[in-house]
Amino acid sequence: MFTGIIEEIGTIQSVKRSQSSLTLEIAGTVIFDDLRIGDSVAVNGVCLTATTIGAERFTADVMPESVKMTTLLNLSTGSKVNLERAMAANGRLGGHVVAGHVDGQGKIIGKDHVGNSIVFRIATDDAILHYVIYKGSITVDGASLTVSKVGTGWFEISIIPHTIGNTILQYATIGTTVNLETDIFGRYIEHFMKGPQELPTKGGKVTMDTLLSNGFL
Repeated sequence: MFTGIIEEIGTIQSVKRSQSSLTLEIAGTVIFDDLRIGDSVAVNGVCLTATTIGAERFTADVMPESVKMTTLLNLSTGSKVNLERAMAANGRLGGHVVAGHVDGQGKIIGKDHVGNSIVFRIATDDAILHYVIYKGSITVDGASLTVSKVGTGWFEISIIPHTIGNTILQYATIGTTVNLETDIFGRYIEHFMKGPQELPTKGGKVTMDTLLSNGFL
């Protein structure tokens, strides 16, 4: 689990592409204080596992589902990325509980300076907007932010200078695509409110085939 408080901006050193997956090599400084092989790192909000660690750089594999659901496919050598290590059990929860499981993407369709903040308007699918509420939490490229307004097909976030200066949102412009993760607690609450789901059976038994064919897996 993560908090959505970005620790540093890293730089992509290389991207190795296969037919449906990626291997990223990422450089940084701050996160290497105690990073170990097998540790989780959120890269632009996507939970990845460090598979090798070198001199202030690590590699991580991106599985096909993450390639499909996120913006990681757009990365290339030199791209900047938000980095956050998994939350320590004795640490402060400065943002909100973030799983690192991206729900989908959004596109920035507005960017305005309001006082000392920057307001981004982000368009996204109705399936994601269903879980976006006024004053609720949302993760944008791994950064924990508060929803300031919700409209038809879009929502807005208001970002303070500190957050802009310490995340890749400083590079975002109209047309930039971002990773979105909605509040995990809202999704769980809705799931439980629907009540228990009856598992499909075949011959009185729950089998892998019945689960797959009925969309449970």
